[in-house]
Amino acid sequence: MRILPSRQFPLYLSSLPEFAPVFKTKSRLRCGPYHAFQPHKLQSCSSHSTGQTNQKVTIDLQVTKGKSGLLTTRHMSSSPRPFPSPSSLSPKPSPSSQLPNAVYTPPTTGFIALLPKSWMPYAELIRLDKPAGTYYLFFPCVFSTLLAAPLASPMATPLEVASVCGMFFLGALVMRGAGCAINDLWDRDLDPLVERTRLRPIARKAISPQNALVFTGTQLLVGLGVLLQFPTQCLWYGIPSLLLVGTYPLAKRVTNYPQFVLGLTFSWGAMMGFPALNVDVLADTIALLAASALYSSCVSWTILYDMIYAHMDVKDDAAAGIKSIALKHKHNTKAILSALAAAQVGFLAVAGVAVNAGPIFFIGSCGSAVASLATMIWKVKLSDDGICWWWFKNGCWITGGGITLGLLGEYLAQLFGLYETDDSEVEGSRSMKDL
Repeated sequence: MRILPSRQFPLYLSSLPEFAPVFKTKSRLRCGPYHAFQPHKLQSCSSHSTGQTNQKVTIDLQVTKGKSGLLTTRHMSSSPRPFPSPSSLSPKPSPSSQLPNAVYTPPTTGFIALLPKSWMPYAELIRLDKPAGTYYLFFPCVFSTLLAAPLASPMATPLEVASVCGMFFLGALVMRGAGCAINDLWDRDLDPLVERTRLRPIARKAISPQNALVFTGTQLLVGLGVLLQFPTQCLWYGIPSLLLVGTYPLAKRVTNYPQFVLGLTFSWGAMMGFPALNVDVLADTIALLAASALYSSCVSWTILYDMIYAHMDVKDDAAAGIKSIALKHKHNTKAILSALAAAQVGFLAVAGVAVNAGPIFFIGSCGSAVASLATMIWKVKLSDDGICWWWFKNGCWITGGGITLGLLGEYLAQLFGLYETDDSEVEGSRSMKDL
């Protein structure tokens, strides 16, 4: 039972939602602490303020005297409504109660600062100032291109590989921007509740939803134009990925594992390098196994790095009702990260075995992935937003760059015949292709 000093009793009332309207009229209560603690069954207090209608609060007090001689309140209610239950006193998430008003400051450095002011919101919408997402979308395309190059007939030349990778980068830039715009359209009511996202262009109303929708449609048309530059079969492999682009924001509302949906989307490029070099994964058993394993590896990688990324928003996400794997498993995150890293490297090794890769791949790609992922999981401090952001921003180059160098070295070794292969290995490879 709580004992309230008489001077604190009006302040206590002002903290209750039931009596908040009375105390927020910038008025004084006519009844002081003495009146409030009179041992009567009913006490009536009225408030007055200049130019406002008087308000009255009727308080039902049951006052008793304890062993110490101090007065205590055993029951209190307001009329006509009953005293609120403890559950109704619990804080409810809202933008005003969780986050103070923020002032947007236009960028003064970087590429976006050079753009006209009317263009800045659109550049921010597609995250031109934060290119890490583009790199994460681009690297699976590079992996699959380098893995598929030795399987092409004839083997793809360095110029072909470079041109395909260049087109993939353009496509990643455009489609990542479209994905960000779609995400922000879905989350326009949730972003203001999260510290990191409340100043995004749509959330701060710098871009209307209608204009954002038109802009997104334009990006999708540009992405289609890029896709049409590849062989025709790429079109049929690429179109299904569009179905996944719009599902990630929805997944955050219905499942604790939206990162899995994001992984399926961002890793789609792990299959696109094969048809881009005219290697049909549906007609080639080796290519199908390699593409499937590489795709699974990239899905694991996406979940891993986005789980670290999601830890920057765990408090705001919990208040806003946004679901994520970081919230669901916040007490054993590093164990899950370790399992994801093992899955990533394991599937990557399977892809190498499928294409009969040599030691350069296993040492360069798989070895560097083990070293970089282990270091990241050991070093990252999940409670520190700055450290989480550093590893997310740089992890694409540390891990993705190492895998790329290993694949590039493997491709060049096979291109220039640095590996000695006997007739049995050649015949075995041919028989697998004929299956």
